[in-house]
Amino acid sequence: MPSEVSVFAPATVSNVACGFDIMGFAVNEPGDVATVRKIERLGVFIKNISGDDRRLPREPYKNTAGIAVIELLKRIDVSDGIEIELQKNMPLGSGLGSSAASAVAAVLAANILFDNQLSRIELLPFVLEAEKAACGTAHADNAAPSMLGGFILVRSYNPLDTISLAVPDELICTILHPALEIQTEHARKILSEKVFLKDAVTQWGNVGGLVTGLLTKDYELIGRSLQDVIVEPVRSKLIPGFTDIKKAAIGAGALGCSISGSGPAIFALSKSRDTANNVGQSMKDTCDAKGIDNTIYVSEVNIEGARVISQDE
Repeated sequence: MPSEVSVFAPATVSNVACGFDIMGFAVNEPGDVATVRKIERLGVFIKNISGDDRRLPREPYKNTAGIAVIELLKRIDVSDGIEIELQKNMPLGSGLGSSAASAVAAVLAANILFDNQLSRIELLPFVLEAEKAACGTAHADNAAPSMLGGFILVRSYNPLDTISLAVPDELICTILHPALEIQTEHARKILSEKVFLKDAVTQWGNVGGLVTGLLTKDYELIGRSLQDVIVEPVRSKLIPGFTDIKKAAIGAGALGCSISGSGPAIFALSKSRDTANNVGQSMKDTCDAKGIDNTIYVSEVNIEGARVISQDE
């Protein structure tokens, strides 16, 4: 068994417009790296956090990476000491699954340290415990695609049941990340606990349409289904210029555009990389015009998920 393992876990787009808490997909960048090693001192310790480490707690019981590893060690019943180093490559509150990526990277690396006793699916509940600690809700629409890769449907939470969906070859994602921060917990609190039946019917139809569009590679159906009548109207108010940025994306040829997770990141899906690049430039130009610093990412759907980048025997 190795004595040290480093794992990269990718950022994710969750909700995917109509699929609040039940749909998500992984992208190639950005992402977080966790390096986990065995130490003689008993317990789980976070040695260092680099990158965007503002306000991130070093106490393992308060950090998503630490929580996930602690839960894993309880399950496999080992008493070895574990040391974690985190390289944060995406900001907190980005809407790109930062907390989930750290937990995924750390728990997968720790599992490898102990001879891969559990499958990736079996590791997901530990990441959900970490997500619950981070934002109050154990949602899997970031955790599952970051761990497993691809486009994921969370059919059920009790018991947890995730389904990998087909990914059309030409589907490309553009992400605009404004230099803003939205706390996931706050973005959830502003949502109503009740939904009008007519809105629920519309949302169910869009979820079914999106799944069907992915399975049949029907890009027009994917575009028609990327509509959110429940969450986006509320959360978009937290993102300055959202309406104009979305119009710019659609005008440049995107199939659809919506908020990534809780925001402020905004994603668009396109049928080709050329279109996705044009969409990104249009989104960026619109955001620039509003005086908001931003970063653009263009990526295929990452079908690999978290991956080992190094390990010492």
